[in-house]
Amino acid sequence: MGGEAPKREAGLIRILKRMGLGLLGLVLLYLGAGTVGGAIPVNHGWRSGDAGVRIYVIDNGIHTDLVLPMFAEPDGWSNLVRPQDFADSTTATATHLSFGWGDRDFYLNTPTWWDLNPIRVVKAMVGVGETVVHVERMYEPRPGRNVRAVTLRPEEYARLAAFIRATFGEGEPVRGYGGSDVFYPGTGNYNMFNTCNNWTGAGLRKAGVKMGIWTPFTFGVMKWL
Repeated sequence: MGGEAPKREAGLIRILKRMGLGLLGLVLLYLGAGTVGGAIPVNHGWRSGDAGVRIYVIDNGIHTDLVLPMFAEPDGWSNLVRPQDFADSTTATATHLSFGWGDRDFYLNTPTWWDLNPIRVVKAMVGVGETVVHVERMYEPRPGRNVRAVTLRPEEYARLAAFIRATFGEGEPVRGYGGSDVFYPGTGNYNMFNTCNNWTGAGLRKAGVKMGIWTPFTFGVMKWL
């Protein structure tokens, strides 16, 4: 009888180790698949135009945003992104809008990476929540290591703009982290296979830009720009 408890404990430890190894294997498989997906391009023959609309892609290391001119279209974005939706009216002089898409709960409650919550991450990756589009007013960024510029032909830009517009859902916006940003209800389902970076890649693929076929990570987007 005295030996039963140690045996049960040893058996439980073995099960936990197997579960841990299995989870590690799944993570490595996901990372590997995302790396391969980001390395296989579509729109092979695409080249950046010499003239057209200049857009930007910003990478903060985990998340990518699409940055478009505020007035590239005849009506701009004011019929969708309304000036009154922003808390700070002084940002109305901004020249560009940054667009990002993601899980609503994660986005609204993680203003900085210091606010990262593991439970919120798991819920987002499983895909149980709603989505939002995060829009920020900004001035034209300067290209660099984490900011890439892409010149789109008018028809390519039109396809990208239509893709972004189709991501907006119905409902009232929510004020953002500060006076220059706001959250709008989104469409689609966020999960580990359809991440914020895959949304960025999908928009660029739709426009016709050479891009990885599946881009769950930032590097799968940025390497082609």
